Amino acid sequence: MSEHTTIRARRLDDGTIVQELDDGTVHRLESRTDWDRLTAMTEAEIEANALADADNPPITADELARMKPVPNSREIRQRLQMTQEQFSLRFHLPTGTVRDWEQGKKTPDSAARTLLRVIAGNPEAVIEALEQ
Repeated sequence: MSEHTTIRARRLDDGTIVQELDDGTVHRLESRTDWDRLTAMTEAEIEANALADADNPPITADELARMKPVPNSREIRQRLQMTQEQFSLRFHLPTGTVRDWEQGKKTPDSAARTLLRVIAGNPEAVIEALEQ
């Protein structure tokens, strides 16, 4: 994808979607969603439209059962009553990475998700293993 066709967009705190330009300025992006039509749709119409979308088929019950949520690093850290810096040092993680996970800028990869699950379930075992 060329840099000229890529649009960087973000949602402001008030819900407004803006395009972010290279110079740091932002321009409001107008919604192309027909909200009146959408809110007038029944649940059956919404379901029929979703099923008709070949590019985005609904998740099957089997697929849903195999999915595991991404561990919430902030929740785990707060339950352990640690600051980001303490959590990072204790579990040998870059502070910037923990911060990015908590701000939603990045998602933990497969290995990090596994580590977070183990920390959530038995933090003392992880601490002990890392001290060896």
